[in-house]
Amino acid sequence: MKILFQLFIASILLTSCSQQKARKPISQTNGSFIKESIERNKELIAGEEKLIDSIIKQDTLKEYIASSKGYWYKYETKINEESILPKKGDIAYFDYQIHDINNKVIYSKEDLKPQKYVVDKQNIMMGLRDGIKLMKKGETITFLFPSHMAFGYHGDDNEINPNEPLICTVNLIDLQQENSNK
Repeated sequence: MKILFQLFIASILLTSCSQQKARKPISQTNGSFIKESIERNKELIAGEEKLIDSIIKQDTLKEYIASSKGYWYKYETKINEESILPKKGDIAYFDYQIHDINNKVIYSKEDLKPQKYVVDKQNIMMGLRDGIKLMKKGETITFLFPSHMAFGYHGDDNEINPNEPLICTVNLIDLQQENSNK
């Protein structure tokens, strides 16, 4: 019995220590999916930028500013006096309205209610996160966001479709600096 047990242990050790060959992958990829995805995204962004460009060209009464983040905006109400801009940790009180690219209301100010946003410490739409930091208290700005700065490839699971560029008009009602909160 003792010899059988020792043989059993020895056979386990020998088979577990033997050279095993690595298995070959079942499927191999050549990176074409990623390349195709990049091309689809480039085409999508180019199409959205073309739509936004046509809106800007039609609105001859306002001057649009191109942001470094890939969206455009115009001032509806501009404050010319020297004033503070929102920075990380400040609390921004604002209301806004969302339109589709054809200027049809998706969400009204009443639907969205006034917002309280702790700058860069809460999760909101990427374009708004950046755009609010350009605003002074009392200003109203209309932003033209390509879908990647709005709700992206997912939409909002309600009224905003996937890959939908948006027009957002934002009014910064009040701004409370972080150091005054403490």
